[in-house]
Amino acid sequence: MLRFQNVGKVYTNGFEAVKSTSFEISRGEFLVLIGPSGCGKTTTMKMINRLIPHTSGSILIDGQDITKLNTAELRRNIGYVIQQVGLFPHYTIAKNIATVPELKGWNKKRINERVDELLEMVGLNPEIYAERYPVELSGGQQQRVGVARALAADPDIVLMDEPFGALDPITRDQLQQELLSLQKKLQKTIIFVTHDMDEALKLGDRIAIMKDGELLQLDTPEKILHEPAYGFVEEFIGKHRMIQNPELMPITDIIAERVSTTLPHRSPERALANMRQSRTNTLVVVDNDKVLRGIISANDLMANSSRIETIEEIMVSPKPYLTDSATAKDAILAMERTKFGIIPVVDRLGKVIGVVTRGTLLSALSSQWTEVEALTS
Repeated sequence: MLRFQNVGKVYTNGFEAVKSTSFEISRGEFLVLIGPSGCGKTTTMKMINRLIPHTSGSILIDGQDITKLNTAELRRNIGYVIQQVGLFPHYTIAKNIATVPELKGWNKKRINERVDELLEMVGLNPEIYAERYPVELSGGQQQRVGVARALAADPDIVLMDEPFGALDPITRDQLQQELLSLQKKLQKTIIFVTHDMDEALKLGDRIAIMKDGELLQLDTPEKILHEPAYGFVEEFIGKHRMIQNPELMPITDIIAERVSTTLPHRSPERALANMRQSRTNTLVVVDNDKVLRGIISANDLMANSSRIETIEEIMVSPKPYLTDSATAKDAILAMERTKFGIIPVVDRLGKVIGVVTRGTLLSALSSQWTEVEALTS
């Protein structure tokens, strides 16, 4: 579908932003480009639709060299979503979404039907939102419109440049879930740039890790986690699995003691307000004695808030959870089974004393590995 053959980008000042990069993306694949600032990930993505022209090598789409294609037509056939959304402020939402279909000469009936279809698809009622203007929408709603506009002409390829980076955690989590659902339904070829490893692991069929203009590793999330090809990759993902004895590290060295909790009789509105205040997308549900009862996610709350009175109606089982006698090894194994990326930790009475997240687990292992290096160097 999409092939890079020894592609490079050198600017007129001599700076080499991308160095002889080669890879292939299959039709319908979700590829995430990630790396530190200035690594070349955004440049790599923008070379696909020639927003940035490459200076060496070849980029092929379905076997066709993109330099042989009309630039305007190439861009009309590739969806593009950016962090700042880029909606035209003086156009209605419907007009924004219709921009590319109009340029492609679609008739009015077909355009109107497509606008309504896409608004429904991204969770915005066309009767309510079609004639509104961007300023009347929240950041999350604007980003939904941005996705709809990118899909308007039914492109095979969609480029997404940190589209959720400026959103709050609840909205970001919800849009990530919705994007995964859309991708499962539409099977577009998506190239997604992010600086957030959790986002990359959640979304990507494969992840390309870049550094200083070079593609270091392109693999599935599982293979990158278990078999990092370079020391930098291992450091960048924060994994540090070279620690030899995680079973010797007590869970109490890993947990975050500050836990965002709520009671089962709370309303969905109060729970969502709690999440926003705590800047989290999950809450641990406990009773009045702080005994673990369940877990609730922002996505579930948003989807069900209109039909429930209390969060107890939709909270899910807290499993897997760990006791305070567990170890880091237990947490590593449990993390593969957790739905929301957090593992509650309880004492012998079942009371919550903390949680383990991917972040706390990786930070603890990283710190431990640093100590091992110091002792052995």
